[in-house]
Amino acid sequence: MRSIRPSFTVRRGRGASRRTSPVLATVALASALALTATACNGDGDDHADGKPTVSATANGAGDGKIQIPDDIKDKLKKHGIDIDKWKNGAWKNWNRDDWLREANDFINPIIKGLWDPDRMRDANDPDKGVDDNDISGDQGVTDPTPAPVKAQAVRPPYHTNAATSGKVFFDSPEGTMVCSATVVEDPAHPGKSNLIWTAGHCVHAGKNGGWYRNIAFVPSYNNAGKSADQLQNATREQVAPYGVWWADAAKTSQQWIDQGGETGGNGASYDFSVIHVTPEQGNAGKSLEETVGGALPVNFNAPAVPKVNSITATGYPAAAPYDGQLAYQCQDKPGRLSINKSDPTMYRIGCTMTGGSSGGGWVETGADGKPALVSNTSIGPVTSGWLAGPRLGEVAKGVYDSVSKKFAGQ
Repeated sequence: MRSIRPSFTVRRGRGASRRTSPVLATVALASALALTATACNGDGDDHADGKPTVSATANGAGDGKIQIPDDIKDKLKKHGIDIDKWKNGAWKNWNRDDWLREANDFINPIIKGLWDPDRMRDANDPDKGVDDNDISGDQGVTDPTPAPVKAQAVRPPYHTNAATSGKVFFDSPEGTMVCSATVVEDPAHPGKSNLIWTAGHCVHAGKNGGWYRNIAFVPSYNNAGKSADQLQNATREQVAPYGVWWADAAKTSQQWIDQGGETGGNGASYDFSVIHVTPEQGNAGKSLEETVGGALPVNFNAPAVPKVNSITATGYPAAAPYDGQLAYQCQDKPGRLSINKSDPTMYRIGCTMTGGSSGGGWVETGADGKPALVSNTSIGPVTSGWLAGPRLGEVAKGVYDSVSKKFAGQ
């Protein structure tokens, strides 16, 4: 996470000032905000065996050919980036002049075997006509700090009790990092979604950086709930029983790209990202949703804070006293948190989860009795105790719709 004030740590990713229309960051992965983020330190490992192979990101064909649109190829050339060199390790060059920043600069070639059990285990957390549902009355309002709610361990197997949750892994200049994410429905592919929802700061560094690299999603990570010691000799199949899914497109808010920072709450109200993924290995044509057995709908008109009885946040906290290997949940009635008066007011709940839980889904059960994603973990204090997440609205829906439409005909 990242800090909002000197005493807070913010998750990766922040957004800029509020805007009236959705502003999209086309192919970017955002950074995480306040909590103890997932990927602060590097582990020094580059590949599973030192000789990774690369396959296509666009279609998951695994033929070793990186298929990138011509317009992006041209932009990469202007940055002096050679794709062949990139796949052979040049991605580790974080020279600021070469760090792809713009919304449509995102590339993420699959490097098979890069995310092996050791690399995943050692990733760090990244340290964002008025009706009765109008929240204008909440603008600029902050409720009293909530009492801490002790995070409860999710009972394994996770595939049974938190099937849509998982971990996002990525590389940053500081090393390998990790966030949490949720499988969400895709209106363009009912029942066959390949979309996940996470924090903007888990894909893009914000104001002073660009897109992170080697972004991949592992649903039901450590499905059996093994301890860190038990995972020492675990196989990749045990750690990632439902496969490793690589990002082939991602978007975050332009607000996050413009103003997101490593610490502080700037952009936290717009700290969200939607990622489209493709399997590293062939998956018999199955989508991510079919593989995990479900996907959550996203509610872009969730009730104002006073009307929400309870929210459940899920994540893989990685900062002490947690180690990032187990899934946890917090359930609490939300309050309001206003970072900037001009930005949408955020949800805030009591929760002891720390960094690494950034990006994890916040779920509310509506009047119809069905659960829906209404936010994601964005920021929290360095000492833990509470979490805050953006209330999803017009800008978030624009990001979501844009990714969905990109693959609508495929």
